[in-house]
Amino acid sequence: MDLELRNVQVKDVVLGDKNDLKDGVLTVDVEGLKKLILEDPRVTAVKVDLAKPGESCRILPVKDVVEPRYKPEGEIFPGVFGSDVPEAGSGVTYVLKGCAVVTTGPIVGFQEGLIDMSGPAAQYTLFSKLNNVVLHLTKREDVDQHEHEEVVRMAGLKAARWLGEVAVKAESYDSEFYHWPTAAERANQYPDLPKVVYVCNCMAQGLLHDTYFYGRDTKQLVPTVVSPTEFFDGAIISGNCVSPGSKTTTYHHLNNAVIKALWAKHGKELNFVGIILNPLMVTLKEKQRDIMMSVRIATEEFGADAAIISQEGFGNPTTDLMHVCRGLEKRGVKTVIITNEDAGTDGMSESLPDVVTEANAIVSTGNSNATILLPKMDRVLGELKEVERVTGGNVDSIKPDGTLLLEIHGIMGGHNLQGNTYLSATTV
Repeated sequence: MDLELRNVQVKDVVLGDKNDLKDGVLTVDVEGLKKLILEDPRVTAVKVDLAKPGESCRILPVKDVVEPRYKPEGEIFPGVFGSDVPEAGSGVTYVLKGCAVVTTGPIVGFQEGLIDMSGPAAQYTLFSKLNNVVLHLTKREDVDQHEHEEVVRMAGLKAARWLGEVAVKAESYDSEFYHWPTAAERANQYPDLPKVVYVCNCMAQGLLHDTYFYGRDTKQLVPTVVSPTEFFDGAIISGNCVSPGSKTTTYHHLNNAVIKALWAKHGKELNFVGIILNPLMVTLKEKQRDIMMSVRIATEEFGADAAIISQEGFGNPTTDLMHVCRGLEKRGVKTVIITNEDAGTDGMSESLPDVVTEANAIVSTGNSNATILLPKMDRVLGELKEVERVTGGNVDSIKPDGTLLLEIHGIMGGHNLQGNTYLSATTV
């Protein structure tokens, strides 16, 4: 596979009467965007706002964040729109860097979070650095919770594709070229370097905890070999309301930090031989099956010498993380895992719900229960009262003076388990 990402830098976003891109300024056709979203009869109202870096602005509850992308030939987010399922990961893809579509509105599930564009919470999320086009969506009353999630997910993806098309007009862009050869070619490409595989654990648990692969729910998936370039083209998208701090948004999938880091070292320090997309199931039998298959693919198909495993969510997904690690280590594969810790607000609680002795190389993205006091913001986009129901918040989160007391859990991407986070831990 050969993919060219044409990255167009967006320095600012303004609202207007037509989509345009000039001198790094993205103009958003407000009425056109509303019309697009209201094509879904389940949406009764949509409000379009902007949230820019440094502003005294809070977005809550955030459901997903999507980077605008567009393919002139082919389809971005393949399998999501229409009946065709074109292959992702080849050709040319335009990317609007420095901006994103953020969806909010009445809460879907308790595990949605907050983005502050300034103040102490801003440093914990990469989304505070972006020029955000915020969609406040109101659903029809008869739309249930699961359908509500679908409505919001589709709105964000439609808006991101629609905005991304303007990138084709850009006068200049920076290109990234990715060549992903066949498995046989990769295995023999750098014989003197260790073969490294990436196991990407993704939510597949129902109960608003889902990921979509080519538009299909990963609950229907077994561990599957995926190319890095498929990630970049939106073959993997978020459809879950898992804890906002550890949630892998669609933006995270499109810019997978582990893949980017492995690619940067490919051919220099390691031979990046493959990715396994491993769905995190709910039953023990399904977990055991997927653990076995992930280990087998990594060792027998890729011949891996080393592996990196990333997690999504917390609680029982840690079992999958740990036992894939154990299986790989028992086969001689040196394995690094990425996980957060839930050590309580005082940091003194048992931080991991499962552990194996083979997990001797852990990258921690910090204690998600740590609390932070946030200042009152001049603007709130969304529903501030919902902080009482989100992960990391409670009925006492909103203080009389307007400040907000919240756990890191509640900040979108606050302890992202691809390691794309401000938080970590040190050994003392």
